[in-house]
Amino acid sequence: MLDSERILAKIDELDGYLSELGEVAPASLAEYERIEKRRSCERLLQISIESVVDVCGLIVAGLRLGLPGEEDDLLAKLVGAGVITHGMAEVLHSMKGLRNLLVHEYGRVDDRIVYAAVRTRLGDFAEFKRVILEFLRQTP
Repeated sequence: MLDSERILAKIDELDGYLSELGEVAPASLAEYERIEKRRSCERLLQISIESVVDVCGLIVAGLRLGLPGEEDDLLAKLVGAGVITHGMAEVLHSMKGLRNLLVHEYGRVDDRIVYAAVRTRLGDFAEFKRVILEFLRQTP
C-alpha cells in the first residue's frame, strides 16, 4: 500500500530545496565559482536528487515491486509498473550520476557541469513531480 503522505512530504521537501536553489542560483559561471554559491548549489542539488530517489523508493516499496538490488533497479521497477517512462528513467539516472559525483568525487567536480544543471535542468524536477502527482491521483 502506497504511503501517499510520506511521498507528498518528500515532494514538499523537494519543493523547498528547489525554492532555495532558485534563490541562490547564480546568473553567471563567474558568480557560481564563488565558494558560497558553488557549495550551496552543490548541496541543494544533492539533497534535491536524494529526495527524488527517496520518492522512487517509497513508490517501489508501496507497490510491492520487490527489493531493488541498487538504485538503478528502482527506476527499472517504476518503468515496468508504468509509473515513469523510459525517458524519465534516463533523466533520473543522469540526476543520480550527478549526485554521486557531488557526493563521492569532490575534487573532480566540474563547475561548468553543476552550473549548467542549475541553469538548465531544474525543469526535470518539476516534470518528475508532475508525473508522480498524476500517478498518485490515479492510484486508489
